[in-house]
Amino acid sequence: MLKLYTYFRSSAAFRVRIALNLKGLPWEPEVIWLPEGEHRGEPYIDVNPQALVPTLVDGSLRLNQSLAIIEYLDETRPGPKLLPADPAGRARVRSLSMLVAAEIHPLNNLRVLKYLKRELGQDEAQLGVWYRHWCDEGLAAFERQLEDGGAGRYCHGDAVTMADVCLVPQIFNARRYETKVERYPRTMKIFDECMRLEAFKRAEPSAQPEAARAG
Repeated sequence: MLKLYTYFRSSAAFRVRIALNLKGLPWEPEVIWLPEGEHRGEPYIDVNPQALVPTLVDGSLRLNQSLAIIEYLDETRPGPKLLPADPAGRARVRSLSMLVAAEIHPLNNLRVLKYLKRELGQDEAQLGVWYRHWCDEGLAAFERQLEDGGAGRYCHGDAVTMADVCLVPQIFNARRYETKVERYPRTMKIFDECMRLEAFKRAEPSAQPEAARAG
C-alpha cells in the first residue's frame, strides 16, 4: 500500500491527498507534526532530505515534491487522468499548477512565515499583510489566466486536472489568512465546483484525524 507522510494543514500534502482520492487509491497516512519540528529530525530527515511534506512511499521508491508525486501517480496508476492527453492541454494545466505551487505558495508557506516572525520580528498583523499581498497577486493572475478560453466547469475544461488539485488547497489557506477571495469570481466558481466532490471533501484539513490534535 502507498504511504503518505502528511500534515493536515500542509497545502502540498493536501494536493496529494486529493489526487490519491481522485484516483481511488488506498493509502496509509504517516503524520509528521510540523509545529513540533518532527520534519527536521530523525527518522524523517532520512526519508526526505528536504525536511518537507509530503513524501510518498511506493515500495522502495520515495518521492517528494507534490507535483512530481501527482504526475507519478497519474502515469502509474489507473483512474481519472489529472493531465490532459494533448501537449497544449498538459502545458496549460502545468502552467496553472505552477502558478500556485511555484509562485504563490513558496512565499507564504509555514517556514517562510516563521522566519519572518522569528528572525525579522514581524508580528501577526504584518504576517497577514505579507500573506495577503502575495496571495492576491497570484490569484489575480490565476483569474486572468482562466479567461483564456480553456476553462469550463473546472480549470481546464469539464474534467478535474492537476490545476484544480493545486487551486483548492490554496483557497483554503487564503481564507485562513482572510484574503478576500470573492474578488476572483471565476476562480471561486471552480473552487465551489471542486468542493462538491467527495475526493476533495475527504482530503480537506478538517477531515484529517490529526486535526483534533491542533484543538
